[in-house]
Amino acid sequence: MPGVELSGVLYEEAVRPVLQEGWPGVAYAAARVGAGSEVLGFDTARSADHDWGPRLEIFLEAEDRVRYGAEMGRVLGERLPKQVRGWPTHFQESGDPLDPVGRMRLTDGPVNHRVDVYDVDGWLAGMTGVAGLAEIGSAEGTLPARVWLAIAQQRLAEVTGGAVFHDGLGSLSAVRRRLAWYPEQVWRYLLACQWQRISQEEAFVGRCAEVGDDIGSAVVAGRLVRDLMRLCLLLERRYAPYSKWLGSAFRQLEVAESLAPSLRGVLAATDYPARERHLCDGYETVAALQNACGLIAPVDPRRRPYHARPFLVLHAERFAHALAQSVTDPELRDLPLVGGVDQWADSTDLLNQPQVIRAATGAIGRAEPSARLPEELADVGDE
Repeated sequence: MPGVELSGVLYEEAVRPVLQEGWPGVAYAAARVGAGSEVLGFDTARSADHDWGPRLEIFLEAEDRVRYGAEMGRVLGERLPKQVRGWPTHFQESGDPLDPVGRMRLTDGPVNHRVDVYDVDGWLAGMTGVAGLAEIGSAEGTLPARVWLAIAQQRLAEVTGGAVFHDGLGSLSAVRRRLAWYPEQVWRYLLACQWQRISQEEAFVGRCAEVGDDIGSAVVAGRLVRDLMRLCLLLERRYAPYSKWLGSAFRQLEVAESLAPSLRGVLAATDYPARERHLCDGYETVAALQNACGLIAPVDPRRRPYHARPFLVLHAERFAHALAQSVTDPELRDLPLVGGVDQWADSTDLLNQPQVIRAATGAIGRAEPSARLPEELADVGDE
């Protein structure tokens, strides 16, 4: 049984009756959201070996969480069944000896459950650094563009994924609707930045090979494959998960069937000519996808020489510049093509610190003019 479905059973059969009896007048939401492969829909039998099982998040108003949260946790520990659909509801604490599925099957006393109680604003702040509905607002454009750029896509996927089983508050569903996808101006800017990333390295595959560095050529090609996959997720309006699930998310895209053979060809290539050919096939497929979106006037999607050097590339900066010119939001228009946090950092330890990311993102583009690159150097790619 998929984890989200199992969580729904836990709510309907075990948690809801306890809440109705113990706190009949208290409004709440019940959901399976946040961290966990099941929230993204990628859990398998392997997932059951750790932190997987009948889990649930309960959301209360902030004052109700303070008043009732601890008591709810205690009462649920006393009243929950030891199993749901054959899966234990009693989880091991970190450091305890583990049984084959990572939780005790037989236990006396209260259930060490994973039904956690939050208020929506506090939970959202911990997940994204955003101070709840007051900061998100009720209309597109209320949340500042820089705040969008500071939220890791993995976190956005965790907030908007999973399932809500009951929302007597309304605020959890409102948050999920507002964060379901980027505002159009932020989307255009992120697309420009992703094309810019590709433009910065597309000639390096040939340059590395030219000096006899075939491993270096393959490594750069692999980076470009990852960037193309992330670009496709952006184009099809889907948040990119972190590396473990990137390929699984890409596989679900409409473009995957036509693009995957080229990407596999790049990764399997043992020489530069094959690597270049497959990369260029991939570039042209994704360029055609970009043109079909209608965000900008069509840009020639065909491969071409890299200036006077004997390498074939797309010159992806043509797409980056066209998209950047379509950005009219004054907050984004003057930013360098650095992008969201996922486009300039991939450290898990950093991406798990929303407030640190927000501070770092806020500093981008605020350097004194003398500290910035001269315009004539801004597009230098190779040397």
